[in-house]
Amino acid sequence: MPENNISRTELSALGEFGLIEHLTKHIKLYHASTVKGVGDDTAVIDVGDHYLLATTDLLIEGIHFDLTYTPLKHLGYKAIVVNLSDIAAMNGKPTQVMVGLSVSNRYSVEALSELYEGILAACKKYKVDLVGGDTTSSPSGLFLSITALGTVAKNTVCYRHTARANDLVCVSGDLGASYMGLLLFEREKAVFINDPTMQPDLAGKEYILQRQLKPEPRFDIIHALLNAGVKPTAMIDISDGLASEILHLCKESKTGCRLFEEKLPIDPITINSADEFGIQPSTAAMNGGEDYELLFTISLDDFEKIKTIPGVTIIGHITDEEDGVQLVTSGGSLVPIKAQGWNHMK
Repeated sequence: MPENNISRTELSALGEFGLIEHLTKHIKLYHASTVKGVGDDTAVIDVGDHYLLATTDLLIEGIHFDLTYTPLKHLGYKAIVVNLSDIAAMNGKPTQVMVGLSVSNRYSVEALSELYEGILAACKKYKVDLVGGDTTSSPSGLFLSITALGTVAKNTVCYRHTARANDLVCVSGDLGASYMGLLLFEREKAVFINDPTMQPDLAGKEYILQRQLKPEPRFDIIHALLNAGVKPTAMIDISDGLASEILHLCKESKTGCRLFEEKLPIDPITINSADEFGIQPSTAAMNGGEDYELLFTISLDDFEKIKTIPGVTIIGHITDEEDGVQLVTSGGSLVPIKAQGWNHMK
């Protein structure tokens, strides 16, 4: 049959999550030990007295990172910690990582040594063992594939699909800073391309730049919740933006929610930077991505315990599914939440 008679669907028509759903809808699980496969931050595997957690991530030069403003050491560090954030989202503890590396001859041994300095620094900080991987050549650019393993007690594992109506919606840290750091880097890159003699204007922006270059997984929040006697009813990490993640959580839990714009935690530097770019700070917080904070729900019964934990903000509550996923604006209007964050297939 001629090729022009074959029906073709562009990847952009489905988007990243639509493509994942399409490719995985016919998956069958053959082992009782597979407790959770596709559909959460990590896979969950029963290994006896606890669960094994497994997650993987692929980073491609020109898609996920730009070496114009990303030092290789920072890239190596970030590649590890963003995978560890998935382990945190399951309420787990990271134990091992494996690194797959594909690289062109544009890179020197010294450059790759710098990359591994960052990888090993992240492993040292979070007491994670680098136990293997693969290295191969690439026709162009740099490709990184990271697999992270972890453990979690069977009675403390957290999923996306277990939120319940009337649960409180909480978030760690602040939102939107990483996105504003990315915009600042992109602006200064454009200035440099136009005039290489210009010096970058980054004074006073160190916080948002660090949030873009060197995020940290929030195991401190996991430990604080444990010490307070609080187990989230559901949890997910914020990698593609708050809007995208709350939609995932509500879809998997078959619930709706109401988030409140005025409750969103946003750092003053993020607010000022958003103003400079003509962006609503709440838009950066909802859709920016790469915050690697934790979005989680808790029972109303745990309110007194949660309110004293530093770095945790209650931003809304879970509703019935038919109420929809809504943002209550500062003016009191109800706006349906839509995912407008990072889409790998655009």
